[in-house]
Amino acid sequence: MTGRLPLRGLGKLTWLEIKIFVREPMGLIGSVVIPVLMFLVLGRTFGPRLAEGMSPAAIQMRTGLPVFVAVFIAISAVLSLVAIVAIYREGGILKRLRATPLSPVTILVTHVLVKLALTAVTVLLMFLAGRRYYPAGADVPLLSFTVAVLFSTWSILSIGFIIASLVRTARFAPPLGSLALYSMLPFCGLFFPIDALPPAMQAISRVIPLTYAVSLLSGIWQGDPWSAHLGDVAALFVVFGVCTAIASRVFRWE
Repeated sequence: MTGRLPLRGLGKLTWLEIKIFVREPMGLIGSVVIPVLMFLVLGRTFGPRLAEGMSPAAIQMRTGLPVFVAVFIAISAVLSLVAIVAIYREGGILKRLRATPLSPVTILVTHVLVKLALTAVTVLLMFLAGRRYYPAGADVPLLSFTVAVLFSTWSILSIGFIIASLVRTARFAPPLGSLALYSMLPFCGLFFPIDALPPAMQAISRVIPLTYAVSLLSGIWQGDPWSAHLGDVAALFVVFGVCTAIASRVFRWE
């Protein structure tokens, strides 16, 4: 079995997966509609007050809200990946794919492309829907922030690779994925500055990928150049490389 798939075949498989995903309303609602509605509601509720406030808390909230929604988008993409691969395995689809020239990496890459495409659509809709009620985001570099969200999602998806490669049934995939990802939130600096955390929690924050994703997203939202976050970018690259390598070795077809 060859480990490569022509670009044309990869494109066809990606397009097929997009059509399958769009036809499933619950996945589309969870990955696209809910994050957009969340940003819209939060922006409409807090936007006017945050736009006028100059206190450190208000400034932190102006950055925290969009970053929170961006992290939620990334986590939703990962959980969707985990669930889909588990469903494919349990339904015997992966077993049938094993007889084709597809490698585990090719299958994962296909789903990554699908998730990144949907993430880009979600971020665009988030801006279009929430800009009216969230004036703090009016001057944000849209393209740069979108790239930061895509890059962070791309890296965090690699964690889903490992979970999706190991979990045998669709029944346990979403709970295990949620446990692995949502347990990182208290340590990543999204709700509290990392410097304000106890030493033990600071040590944990340094080894979880969400910390670097939050740092990158927060900085880009506030107008920082990418050169100011090379450490975050490097850490997210390492996370993707290590997790992908592990997933390719432990991947189960059935």
